[in-house]
Amino acid sequence: MRGRAEGHGAGPGEGERPHRVRMSGTAGTAICLLRCDLRAHDNQVLQWAQHNADFVIPLYCFDPRHYLGTHCYSLPKTGPHRLRFLLESVKDLRETLKKKGSTLVVRKGKPEDVVRDLITQLGSVTAVVFHEEATQEELDVEQGLCQVCRQHGVKIQTFWGSTLYHRDDLPFRPIDRLPDVYTHFRKGLESGAKVRPTLSMADQLKPLTPGLEEGSIPTMEDFGQKDPVADPRTAFPCSGGETQALMRLQYYFWDTNLVASYKETRNGLVGMDYSTKFAPWLALGCISPRYIYEQIQKYERERTANQSTYWVLFELLWRDYFRFVALKYGRRIFSLRGLQSKDIPWKKDLQLFSCWKEGKTGVPFVDANMRELSATGFMSNRGRQNVASFLTKDLGLDWRMGAEWFEYLLVDYDVCSNYGNWLYSAGIGNDPRDNRKFNMIKQGLDYDGNGDYVRLWVPELQGIKGADIHTPWALSSAALSQAGVTLGETYPQPVVTAPEWSRHIHQRPGGSSHPRGRRAPAQHKDRGIDFYFSRKKDAC
Repeated sequence: MRGRAEGHGAGPGEGERPHRVRMSGTAGTAICLLRCDLRAHDNQVLQWAQHNADFVIPLYCFDPRHYLGTHCYSLPKTGPHRLRFLLESVKDLRETLKKKGSTLVVRKGKPEDVVRDLITQLGSVTAVVFHEEATQEELDVEQGLCQVCRQHGVKIQTFWGSTLYHRDDLPFRPIDRLPDVYTHFRKGLESGAKVRPTLSMADQLKPLTPGLEEGSIPTMEDFGQKDPVADPRTAFPCSGGETQALMRLQYYFWDTNLVASYKETRNGLVGMDYSTKFAPWLALGCISPRYIYEQIQKYERERTANQSTYWVLFELLWRDYFRFVALKYGRRIFSLRGLQSKDIPWKKDLQLFSCWKEGKTGVPFVDANMRELSATGFMSNRGRQNVASFLTKDLGLDWRMGAEWFEYLLVDYDVCSNYGNWLYSAGIGNDPRDNRKFNMIKQGLDYDGNGDYVRLWVPELQGIKGADIHTPWALSSAALSQAGVTLGETYPQPVVTAPEWSRHIHQRPGGSSHPRGRRAPAQHKDRGIDFYFSRKKDAC
């Protein structure tokens, strides 16, 4: 699949950014509050502090508000897979910063409270530096930090660094001029904006203030959670952190050339290599989107430039788009009525929701994806689109149920992308086509034609051969008996059947016009590719 903001504005405290004048002989200290920017490369917060302070305190706070219940349905906000990935990322950044003569200070508490305590404790803090975020809960933290700094005469310095294209470089300004259709946004950027270069970072960082303790990194148990058991079936067996992120890019681009076939494999379901898998690291800022962009440019110069290399950038633009949509629409991205203010009679059937989230809907393609999510914290892009369509269009459930379940479980949860995608799937977001609905059976046949993915995650159906696994309710009693399946006992009856599914029952994947489940996009979808290559040619 391709969050809570009030509007874009400038940085917090713009026009009244107070700072305490540094007294003669007093060492200046900058607190660098790191949130979703857990990296040492291309980090403007660390770069600015390096140039403007004598002591630099890289700080990460485990905010207790992140471990409470979700807004609507009180689901846990941060589940075990994402928490483990976050802990790994924090540990990795500390190790990286130590190699640069610094460390990562870790505290448990609200950032505004932790920063207040440090300012009071140290007495030498002259600046608090952070990257701005887009959604309301994060903006509330920023306002709290501004208030603390005003009270103590400390300068606030903020930057924008979460997107490929910088907010200030958009051809759509003010932000309320942002197009409501992705294609218009993409074309506007590709013809009228440039990606800023990555920043040059110092090999060695300024030290911490003397005597400041770095603090211990908490454990899973400290949050009342158990370390999830590694599942050998996972498509994302990776650890968190900048080190692993950079290794993944090296592997996917330079060691294997997998990036050169990304567009053909990106709709895969099984294994590590069908897609870049950058999303979890991007979500925590362990890798910079601008660094990925520069590596794509280098790869195209030195190896090959094709539709696949372009498509990586195409997907990064989707990520940008949803972040800018959050800036434009603010709290509305969390509204039941969505961006289009549509009144849809969403159901809140908790029993149906339980069937969906537990992978017990009786629709194998849906169930396989939902079980993969629960077991591993990951699900393919293709799977996400399908299970979201099923929840909103086939079950008619409140889309926020699905969004909050994803928030709980996804290792790559990103508030803007998550809510933007769910709005899109629910038909109340940035989708120019009304009533878009995925056909679960056709999708299963197109992308899992032989049923191997379903067999991997729904082992009770393993006895059903070939594509028939997608529609067990359509099989004869004899066929089910032979496969060792008893509907309603060993596997559920479907909670719903859509009329459009019937025309695909007993159809073989070979009967599809798209061989081996590879669906070529419509011709107009690739116009951006044509433009991209023509522009590169003209620029040479």
